[in-house]
Amino acid sequence: MTYWLISNSRAGDGERGRDFWLDHLASAGIHDPLCRDFEEVDWTGNLGVCDTVIVAGGDGSVNRAAAICREKGATLAILPSGTANDFSRNLGLPNQPEALCELIARGTTQTVDVADYGDGVFLNVAHVGMGTLPARQSRGTEKKILGRFSYLVELLRWLNAKRGFRATIRCDRGVVKGRWLSIAVASGAFFGGGNEIPEASASDGQLDIIAVRPRPMLQLLFTFVMVRLNRRAPRRTSTLVHIKSQRCLVHTGKPKTVTADGDVVSQTPLNVVCKHGSLRVIGPAVVGTAAGGDDGDGIPGTA
Repeated sequence: MTYWLISNSRAGDGERGRDFWLDHLASAGIHDPLCRDFEEVDWTGNLGVCDTVIVAGGDGSVNRAAAICREKGATLAILPSGTANDFSRNLGLPNQPEALCELIARGTTQTVDVADYGDGVFLNVAHVGMGTLPARQSRGTEKKILGRFSYLVELLRWLNAKRGFRATIRCDRGVVKGRWLSIAVASGAFFGGGNEIPEASASDGQLDIIAVRPRPMLQLLFTFVMVRLNRRAPRRTSTLVHIKSQRCLVHTGKPKTVTADGDVVSQTPLNVVCKHGSLRVIGPAVVGTAAGGDDGDGIPGTA
């Protein structure tokens, strides 16, 4: 077995770079991993099914490494070093660098879902509409100062300026049409720096489609707070739709930007399929946000 270390020095505040992690990995018994960059294309040909790819970076870096590991059958290990680090929350990874590296050395693995869209994949969430703005317009200085809260700041800044867009959402159990402020298609249980998706898991074999209708600011905030407090998908609401499905097709009247795991990737239509348990990762457990009650697999929120 070979350990590979891929680090993104631009992720987060830049303080947890390659040298930082090499020291901690060595203390855990992982000496001299093969260090590479994503820009180097030749190393992936030498990647074997028994190898472990250790990624030090944010969700964008983890996304790129996940696609490589799934293709080669290798194991993915994560050293969270970005702004949001949402995928690491799905695995319950410890915050301490020493504990993280010891976990990788022990080699405890889980399998998680991967969302396929066109030629790409995502592990956390793909956005259409308002949810794409943080990736498209959040300024670098603001992101470093505010961290994960820069995403929320950017959304609030643009909230009143948008009237929404028309789209059709097709899934396993039916079709929903309307005007939307944002449509999110999630594979995991967290997004935007730790916000929870109710009744979700990165290993449940389901996508969570969350669509928000254009509404006044106070109504949107009230709905957000109630979902956070109840920790479950609402059965009916005039503001939010939450659908569970293995497949999802989002079609808009005009092409709209699509972001996935924090990066701009394509335009609509967005066609997503959940590939259950198709990625092997290092982690103590897969964290879910189930709270009981409604299973959320219908077509709610048509009022």
